[in-house]
Amino acid sequence: MDSISEVIGAIRAGRPSASRVHMDGAWGMSLPRIQGIGFHVVLRGTGWLVTDSGSPLPLRAGDVVLVPYGKAHGLSHTDRDTIHRLAPLELPTTRSGTGPADFEVILGCYRLDHGRLHRFLRDLPPVMVTPLDPRRHPARRALIDLLTAEVSQDLPGTGVTRPALVDLVLVDALRHIAGGSGPAGHDTGIAATLREIHAEPQRRWTVQRLGEVAGMSRSVFKRKFTAQVGQPPMTYLIEWRLNRGARMLRETKAPLATIARQVGYSSEYAFANAFRRRFGVAPGRFRARMTS
Repeated sequence: MDSISEVIGAIRAGRPSASRVHMDGAWGMSLPRIQGIGFHVVLRGTGWLVTDSGSPLPLRAGDVVLVPYGKAHGLSHTDRDTIHRLAPLELPTTRSGTGPADFEVILGCYRLDHGRLHRFLRDLPPVMVTPLDPRRHPARRALIDLLTAEVSQDLPGTGVTRPALVDLVLVDALRHIAGGSGPAGHDTGIAATLREIHAEPQRRWTVQRLGEVAGMSRSVFKRKFTAQVGQPPMTYLIEWRLNRGARMLRETKAPLATIARQVGYSSEYAFANAFRRRFGVAPGRFRARMTS
């Protein structure tokens, strides 16, 4: 599995959201820091992305703003605003006019209140703008249209379709950042072990067995895996198991004992203890918060 797929798999343990915002006149808004990854899709008009460091960045229709680890920032009609002068955004936004707004944007995010961001995201700049280039990204226009329609009304199945579209927008932005071909991949042996971990996290993996999958000695495998993935193999395995468990808690009604077995824990008790250490909350309470 490549790094972008790993990122999307990890953030699915969080809570996705997306809202359409309309602004008119001398508009501006500040967006507070969040624990997670945020993005904005500019639908209409022009504006400026404002941060507490660096010059404002221009925005136009089709641009996607990526905020990979939730840095506080703002959006404004002018490049003369500072983040400290902008009023906090209040949702839902209301308008008095019936025509098109001066500026329309979709604000989306995955909140990871109890999780940790993937290393790939932590290594990115705090805010980025990926412009629409019809020649390089012909599918983005269609993707934006689908997301716009989805967030503009509440229809049956929204709980399934909206997170899927949020995922696709994030993948599109990350691909753009990575130059259209994805980030540097793992070598063949490490990639093979990642595929096995992702496909069968419930297996009784050891560093020795994973090294055999990679075709390397235990010591060489551990060194290469840590260098390329950013953490030791067993640490990565545990995080993947718990992230997968978190997704199952949010997306299914499976009993805790079933989830524990499917992600590689011998008992519900062992899974609950590991989950609490990672996310800071018991699995049952995590599920209640994510599905409420």
